[in-house]
Amino acid sequence: MDISIHSTFLPHNDPDASLAFYRDILGFEVRNDVGYGGARWITVGPVGQPGTSIVLYPPGMDPGVTDDERRTIAEMMAKGTYGHLILATSDLDGVFDQVQAAGAEVVQEPTEQPYGVRDCAFRDPSGNLLRINQLR
Repeated sequence: MDISIHSTFLPHNDPDASLAFYRDILGFEVRNDVGYGGARWITVGPVGQPGTSIVLYPPGMDPGVTDDERRTIAEMMAKGTYGHLILATSDLDGVFDQVQAAGAEVVQEPTEQPYGVRDCAFRDPSGNLLRINQLR
């Protein structure tokens, strides 16, 4: 079997702030930016990795999602418990310094984890937790 991850979805509640974070702070390229019905879907991805994308999407847009579910999604996003993503870099300290200097919310400074990974963590403007692992 030949299967790869093509896209993953992360919710956003402010498309402009999310775009600025992923494009200007993390250095991802914008692959698509689509508006429809007053909402916006933005596809970004790491430069040089055209087969891997993150779609930043407005949560709760599916017509099957109830108003109560939309409120729950908004509450979970505000707490940072709705969306998660793990990235990796060969220069964890350098990336941490850059992202922190850009004003991103630091959740955890670079740390050796007991499960064998050195990583750090930030929240994006929508509250999504981003962990960044050190490549070994």
